[in-house]
Amino acid sequence: MKEQIFITGYGQTSFGEKWNQGLRDLMDEAITSAIENAGCTALDIDTVVVSNMLGEVTNNQAHLGAMAASLLPHHPPSLRAEAACASGAVALHTACALLESGKAETVLVVGVEKMTDTPAGKIASALMGAADAEKDAPSGLTFPGIFGLIAARYMHEYDLSRDRLNTVSAVHHKNAVSNPFAQFRNEIPAEKISQSPKVAEPLCMLDCSPISDGAAAVILSTKLESPISIAASQIASDTVSITDRATLTSFAATKDAMEAALTEASLEREDIDHLELHDCFSIAAIISLEDMGFAEPGKGITLYEKESALSINASGGLKACGHPVAATGIKQIIDVSKQLSNSGKTYGLTQNFGGAAATCGIHILKHTPVS
Repeated sequence: MKEQIFITGYGQTSFGEKWNQGLRDLMDEAITSAIENAGCTALDIDTVVVSNMLGEVTNNQAHLGAMAASLLPHHPPSLRAEAACASGAVALHTACALLESGKAETVLVVGVEKMTDTPAGKIASALMGAADAEKDAPSGLTFPGIFGLIAARYMHEYDLSRDRLNTVSAVHHKNAVSNPFAQFRNEIPAEKISQSPKVAEPLCMLDCSPISDGAAAVILSTKLESPISIAASQIASDTVSITDRATLTSFAATKDAMEAALTEASLEREDIDHLELHDCFSIAAIISLEDMGFAEPGKGITLYEKESALSINASGGLKACGHPVAATGIKQIIDVSKQLSNSGKTYGLTQNFGGAAATCGIHILKHTPVS
């Protein structure tokens, strides 16, 4: 980083079905919590960046940057970032760029999504906005269908059994039991995963992250110090359509963003102790571990089957925490910040992608204990 960027405050709503809260209410709750947690006041915030994907479709509401700014007493300048499910990471990257350039000194980043009170068919159609409308959508694909194809190909190439795939969701649900913000705080035995209804062969309902409402906010600053800082912020892109990919079992954008982030932070993979990755579907978690270099191709599942020094989705991940899409990347930052503070370890990493990893954001966080 060109400037040292501190995470001076953070807050979030719980994720789930928020029938009595709209976009404004969810943002207000997360922002208020972040300011209360921060070493600053609302008036210290000089810029607001909002991440949101679906506001126009699910809530008939655009212009969310100004709406978020209006929740602060001085209405600071604002903008909105959108990159499908990677909107949170792109909003954070945008905030880091503003801070590094000197255009801002303290930036509020808030991600919000309101999804549960929209009919399932409309949500599925809206989420396909993250795919290619000309090359993918006309075939009738949805994102469970896309990742079903990816899972089927991966299982064929690497001889991954359905029973072994069950481990991913089972572990993430177990991790979420102690997370008060998670949508689902119950353990699910591994064998129950593949017994849940089929969604898109070979994926079952319990392989898929849920539809969720929620908001998350962080306050980043170059002048207000804290023990947690951002050591790297990188984004990378790939083709939107899976038909243009050389392979379905590896995501180039994740590889590119990871290498750039490690270079920026001058780190090796082995330096990372806490990881929050984008498990929108169970197969995505396995592929992401391999693309980030924590496992060899075909071996990602072993990190769920044996004792590992790397903490993976200790929050419960998207699968158990819920996935209000544009809030997820920011929620991950909050989770890793808490994990570093609690463990005393030095480095943690978040991976947040949109579409079939057509956009991927990697952020590396550093914990420097107060002396």
